[in-house]
Amino acid sequence: MTRVRRLHPAWLVAAVAFVALVGAAGFRATPSVLLHPLHAEFRWPLATISAAVSVNLLLYGLTAPFAAALMDRFGIRRVVATALLLVAAGSGLTVFMNASWQLILCWGVLVGLGTGSMALAFVATVTGRWFVRRRGLVTGVLTAGGAAGQLVFLPLLALLVRDHGWRTAALVVAGAALLVVPLVAWLLREHPADLGLPAYGATEVLPAPAPAGGAASRALGALAQAARTRPFWLLAGGFAICGATTNGLVGTHFVPAAHDHGMPETTAAGLLALVGLFDIVGTIASGWLTDRVDSRLLLGAYYALRGASLLVLPGLFADSARPSMLVFIIFYGLDWVATVPPTVALCREYFGDAGAVVFGWVFASHQLGAALAATGAGLVRDRLGDYALAWYVAGALSIAAAGLSLLLRRRRAGGVEPVSVLVSAGPVARKAWSYRG
Repeated sequence: MTRVRRLHPAWLVAAVAFVALVGAAGFRATPSVLLHPLHAEFRWPLATISAAVSVNLLLYGLTAPFAAALMDRFGIRRVVATALLLVAAGSGLTVFMNASWQLILCWGVLVGLGTGSMALAFVATVTGRWFVRRRGLVTGVLTAGGAAGQLVFLPLLALLVRDHGWRTAALVVAGAALLVVPLVAWLLREHPADLGLPAYGATEVLPAPAPAGGAASRALGALAQAARTRPFWLLAGGFAICGATTNGLVGTHFVPAAHDHGMPETTAAGLLALVGLFDIVGTIASGWLTDRVDSRLLLGAYYALRGASLLVLPGLFADSARPSMLVFIIFYGLDWVATVPPTVALCREYFGDAGAVVFGWVFASHQLGAALAATGAGLVRDRLGDYALAWYVAGALSIAAAGLSLLLRRRRAGGVEPVSVLVSAGPVARKAWSYRG
């Protein structure tokens, strides 16, 4: 009698996490299509609107390490469901605003906290708990969830803004986030041990750790430990540039920049959605490569290629989507967040069990870079009348990030030793492992 092989529950958890990431990704697509409508209606300077985006990006990053620790304390399900409710509230309440501080509160604070709680530290937590084999590939697929959300929402939002106004678009984003909450509450499991199973690819059932108290203490303890190591600063520096050259610059300002050259906003939004489409391919392929190729070499190649593409971008803008721009979109899309799987893998390599929380801090640097770039590019546009300088600076920074990545050293045998700093508080406190070098 043939035995039917059951699908490991890890794949269901990954599928639910993917849908949750897509549901929260709607807001990530909104700033680029709402900049000009908000400017036209309220007469707020683009730098002011960009500042609200910067607050969002900054909180998106700073929340991540604390969210990873909160998931250890209260569980993935509760944290993610609460995060989706914050995204829905922040996006929905924008329809009532009439002052720029309210935009900062809704776009910046509420949505920043919500999306930050479901940022890439969430991906690292899920893959770290549920996968041993295929971990890099699954990290790539889940990371692509954000790109899939952008792909799904961006053209729709651009059409809604054009035909029905920006308030309708904001309400659609809020509704999409709310729809995912029941799915998360029903199907998102915490640990393989809860089902009496090993993680996918493991042979031993490991007991679920006791809930770790003091999420803030754990997050800050992990930062204090990691900050004493060279790899942390190299990873954080490169990832800050990654954020500046993706979410902060291209994600926020590509559509307005294309519109400056006469391209309709719906066309520009469609091009940015294509970035999301090719990013899905690129990030999944990056996850596959991360399981097979030295992550340091991958990061160096990704950043160098991104820098080259940004340096030629200013000469590609026109009043229509010409073939040269389409080539850029495909090339840049493949590289968009392909940096995530190797960065997650290196955090796990250097920092062991604390890797997810440390990656949260590395991701915070990503969003700090994004916030600075979002505001900086808005100021460049207001002062100089175009974005050219912003693209050139971003290209040069990307090439510098390639250099930082290649300075990372492979972990030597015996190079990992216990450190006295504890990364979790409460009744069960675990020591982290740190790379000395």
